[in-house]
Amino acid sequence: MNQNVFIELVNPFKDKVFRLAKRLLTSTEEAEDATQEVMVKLWNKKENLDTYNNVEALAMTMTKNYCLDQLKSKRAGNLQIVHNNFTDREPQLDRKLEDADSLEWVEKIINQLPEQLQILIQLRDVEQYEFEEIAKIVNMNETAIRVALSRARKKIRESMINAHSYGIR
Repeated sequence: MNQNVFIELVNPFKDKVFRLAKRLLTSTEEAEDATQEVMVKLWNKKENLDTYNNVEALAMTMTKNYCLDQLKSKRAGNLQIVHNNFTDREPQLDRKLEDADSLEWVEKIINQLPEQLQILIQLRDVEQYEFEEIAKIVNMNETAIRVALSRARKKIRESMINAHSYGIR
């Protein structure tokens, strides 16, 4: 098989080879290299190409295999990065311990508040009652409940900040 016959044979599917390589490798330069490599391999098999039923299918298979090999070899180093980017939905143990410690600390602070504020925090922040329901339970108006909760939360926040600043736990 001479060069002209080979070009006539591969020219109709040369662009398909490139598009497949581009899809797999995403880089135009790498796709061009892959296309060239497949064409060289086909040229080296030029004497046996007539034994294949479909040279285009052979070229596409060669392209796919070449590109997958390139992805495995060139991007093996990136595999570690991909796995490091995986985020476990379960918090880390140290985070769990910090959260448990913070909850324990908040509970201690709440227990130091006046009983009425403890009840309001329990009903609103823990039990998730609406202000209207809390007002009926504790026999207070909603505005007074909002103000009392705001002050209680501010005390809790300040105590947490002070404890954190001084390393107290």
